Amino acid sequence: MPAIAGVTTHEAGASRRPETAQRVRSDGHLTEKSAPGDANPATPTDLAFDGASVDGTWYTSVTDFARHTHWLNATMFDYTTYGIAVFAVLALAGWWTARHRDTRTMTAALAVPVAGIVAYLVNDLIKSAFAEPRPCYALPRDFLIEKCPPLSDYAFPSNHTTVAAAVTVALFLLSWRLGVIGVLATLIMAFSRVYVGAHYPHDVVAAIVVGGLVGIATALLLRTVATPLVEKLRAGPLRPLLTHPAQETAGRR
Repeated sequence: MPAIAGVTTHEAGASRRPETAQRVRSDGHLTEKSAPGDANPATPTDLAFDGASVDGTWYTSVTDFARHTHWLNATMFDYTTYGIAVFAVLALAGWWTARHRDTRTMTAALAVPVAGIVAYLVNDLIKSAFAEPRPCYALPRDFLIEKCPPLSDYAFPSNHTTVAAAVTVALFLLSWRLGVIGVLATLIMAFSRVYVGAHYPHDVVAAIVVGGLVGIATALLLRTVATPLVEKLRAGPLRPLLTHPAQETAGRR
């Protein structure tokens, strides 16, 4: 199959497959071993979490669907790669509308991107703790659109989906309309991560849970403790960014 821009598949030949081979021990854990001809063979290292044993068959079903929907491959690849920008736009929209409203609402708007950043950092710690290899290592013959990342780039949970979920739940504290758009965008992002072969289904489900919990906790905490600070900032040099001129005029009446 011809490769689309920026996209690789395992059907393109063995030369495009991960350089690090994998084997499964009798106890079900994956271990790392060197590719043939490696001058510095790696010492077998236990990988803490074999995701293929959880829902590998579901992953294969989704990637088989991708194999038979070539017309959708490029669109899904583009969204999974650049779709996080959708959430940046939603956060900006929330900030823009909050300029017309009270300080508590503006604080909620400013908490949206912070929630995404905090969720990413927490998720990165979880990734390191579980150290789940990407599906392309455990299931190398499955259809793959996104290039297989290094072995140290773990799968569980999905960073993209975690950030998307965190931003979305934070948006609900600001605007239910923006929140609903965020939910739709998050679900598509989650599906796209499995569709392109980057994650197992459980990776994105866990990411939604992690992102949702961290996002709502961060947003609620900031809305509670940071509102006085935002009130001061609205009266200072940052006033043009935090308050719409019409809001200032109404405040003087």
